[in-house]
Formats: sequence, structure tokens, C-alpha cells
Amino acid sequence: MTSSASQRMDMIKALTEAHGVSGFEQNVRKLYQTYLEPVSEELLRDHFGGIVGRKTGDASGPKVLISGHLDEIGMMVKYITDEGFIKFQTLGGWWAQVMLAQRMIITTRKGEVLGVIGSKPPHLLDADERNKVVKIQEMYIDIGVTDKAEAEALGIRPGDPITPWSPFVQLGNDRVFMGKALDNRLGCATAVELLRALQGQAHPNTLFAGATTQEEVGLRGAQTLVHHVKPDIAIALDVGIAGDTPGVKTNEAMSKLGKGPIVLIYDGSMIPNPRFRDFVMDTAADAHIPLQVESIAGGGTDAGRFQTFGSGVPSLAIGCTTRYIHSHAAIYHQDDFDHGVQLLAEVVKRLDRSVLDDIVND
Repeated sequence: MTSSASQRMDMIKALTEAHGVSGFEQNVRKLYQTYLEPVSEELLRDHFGGIVGRKTGDASGPKVLISGHLDEIGMMVKYITDEGFIKFQTLGGWWAQVMLAQRMIITTRKGEVLGVIGSKPPHLLDADERNKVVKIQEMYIDIGVTDKAEAEALGIRPGDPITPWSPFVQLGNDRVFMGKALDNRLGCATAVELLRALQGQAHPNTLFAGATTQEEVGLRGAQTLVHHVKPDIAIALDVGIAGDTPGVKTNEAMSKLGKGPIVLIYDGSMIPNPRFRDFVMDTAADAHIPLQVESIAGGGTDAGRFQTFGSGVPSLAIGCTTRYIHSHAAIYHQDDFDHGVQLLAEVVKRLDRSVLDDIVND
């Protein structure tokens, strides 16, 4: 079973445009399941919303977990002012400078409401204030109503999720695309394409591929999914920070768009198992698949939680280099995605019991 390039792009577009902030991934999961189910022998779900498809190669071999995360950064309605403006609580890491004048979707029990993030106009600020970053606490969402009652009549209530509005589009290079939620619907799509690539292929293990929930608010869903699957070895699918834009120094971010997927050699949640890291890097070299390395001092991935399950699970993070993550409009290169799928397929086909023993018994 193979997918055409257009089918693959249609899936990525649909997943990125779906709304699903941390804790509110239900609609994304339902959509994701329609892609995951046809390439899986069985679907498994934890009680936190995580979902994986199983593909058995050799049932006596190791259990391999490879997972992205369904959630995206967003917000939650905190309260409605008397004038009908929406004050919000952020979900995930936002940088204040990328937020103003951006469109947002509030999902209510009555439907979706479009708004825009506003603040005090710069024309009313003195020179000193104009040189300061507007604090998130001073921002609000304007939905174009006149008072609180009108906002409530639209179905808005505290606790409703708020998601960036940003259509998925192709840019000047026909292999480069921009959209919201690339962190981490790219990882979710990678898991589907990995299962698809292995259809009819032998592999010496049982693969569980899919996505966790609530990664952006503390790797919470990784903890439940790893307990549910109980893998012997695990890979988190995520994104990395591109170092190919003006102002970024090589020692701050090393990877570039279109130069291959990345393997994280360090982040704030994990120092990866060195033998597993070497196995992946050697596999890429042997299969002539381009691979980049990245080190991120802050933040973390689900691999940081996978690795501490039970007596320890050798774990690693692999993903796509991405510009402008944690904003409304991130950018990635499709070649990196495609090479990532190829690399993961090679890793799964080579990851037998002897490889696992060599990794864990070093």
C-alpha cells in the first residue's frame, strides 16, 4: 500500500488545519484515526487520548514505539470582559512578539468563533512604551461584539479552547510549505507514512506508531502512552529549530531546511542513549539518507518521558527542521519529511533483538 505525493500532502494539510490544542485533541484524533486505521492491524488508545497503530513483524522481537503528538500550542478562554473581549490562558510556549494581530478560532459548544489578538494601539503609547514588548497578560481577543452577553450568546464560556487560524500553503519553492501546528502534526503524519511504507515489508519487531496528547504542556500524554504500550525502545517524532535564517548563529541552531531530518543529541528533557543514537546515525549513512544533528538547550520532547518508563527505555527524538515553530506560521521542507520516513523504515527493518541487547547492555 503506497500513497501518492498528493495524498500525502492532503493528509498533512488536513492535519495541520485541524484544531486541537493541548487537552482538546479529540477532533484531531478522530481525523487522525481515519489515516491511521487503514495501515494498522489494530488501534490502541490510552485513557488520555493517545493513539497508536500496531504492525507485527516478528512477535518475538522487541516492541518499538514511534510517536508524534496530536496537540498544538494555543490558548483557553479565561474570562469575558464586560465589553465582550476575551482574556485568555496560554497553552504551551508562546513568545509575545509573534502574537499581536493574529487571527484565532474559539471553539465553543455552538461552533467556531473567529477573532483577532489585540492590545492598546501604538498611537496611544508614549515612546518608551512603544519600545517594550506587549505582555501576554495585557492582550485580549476581539470577536467583534459589543458586550459580554453578546459573546456568551455565541456560546463562549471559560475553558473553551482557542486555536491559531492559518491555512496550509505552498511557498515559492514547491517543496516548501507553511502552516500552523507543524509542531507536531508533521510527526503524526510521519507515523502514518511509516506504517504505510512497511506494508508488505518484513521487520524483526512489533511496531506501535501514532501520537500522544498534551506534549506542549509538559509531556503528559507521553507518560500514559508509554505505560499503555510498554515498549522496549522508543522514538519521539517532533520538530527542530532551523538555523538557516538571518541572525541565527551556528552554535545556536545547526540544521537547515531541505538537508535531511534531524536527530536530537541533547535537549532539556533528555540525553539520548548513545548506542541507539549511533545505530540511527549509522543506519542513515549506510542507507545514504541525509541526516542532521541538533542540540536544544531548552524545551523537550516525548522521548524525555518515554526513557524513564519502567527500568528505562532507550529513546531518541527524530524530526523535521522547522522555521518559526510556536507561531501561527511555521515552515518546513517536504524532502526532510520524506527522508525522515525513509530513515525510520530502515531503522525498524534493522532493529532486532540483538540490536536491542547491544543497546541496553552496553
